[in-house]
Amino acid sequence: MHIRNLLIATTNTGKIAEIGALLANQKFHVMGLFDLPQVPEPVAETGTTFVENALIKAEYYHAQTGLITLADDSGLEVDALDGRPGVYSARYGGDHLSSSEQIALLLDELEGVPEAQRSARFVCSVAIVGPQLSQTFEDQCEGRIAFEPRGAGGFGYDPIFIDLELGRTFAELTREEKSARSHRGKVLRRAIGFLERLATADEAAP
Repeated sequence: MHIRNLLIATTNTGKIAEIGALLANQKFHVMGLFDLPQVPEPVAETGTTFVENALIKAEYYHAQTGLITLADDSGLEVDALDGRPGVYSARYGGDHLSSSEQIALLLDELEGVPEAQRSARFVCSVAIVGPQLSQTFEDQCEGRIAFEPRGAGGFGYDPIFIDLELGRTFAELTREEKSARSHRGKVLRRAIGFLERLATADEAAP
């Protein structure tokens, strides 16, 4: 069986492990940027949408390495803030802010906004680029912004994003619960399904 290398365009070991677990026993060897002999310089994420940014990263790192590359971009859209922070979620308020400081900033901007108007969603886009291959996927999950952080798990805005059905923030969910419901979990399962079909079709080709 031919094993292909799949580059995950990130240095986030948790994200690499998550994708690797979804691809367990499949026909791909998952690797991250730190697994490369030399890590390419980062590419500027100049897109105006999550899909554009995911595609920018996937195309860039594929061009640098020749490997089939999977890249993602995700963020939080808050309706009362006209969709902000959106594509700027990771650098909301400036690159110097920590996650807890970004959460504090967002809660300050929502001060006085009642519960019924605190609707929001997490969005995640994934791009897969390889030789004669370019495919994108996007999914999302709806929620509501809490009045204060809750929970010790997750990362980013998870402590203030309430799952509507469970009534808990993403930071209060187990890893399995979050993966089953999250924007990233949903879109990664679709992307992994595509990769599995791709590998099967390649093996069946004469």
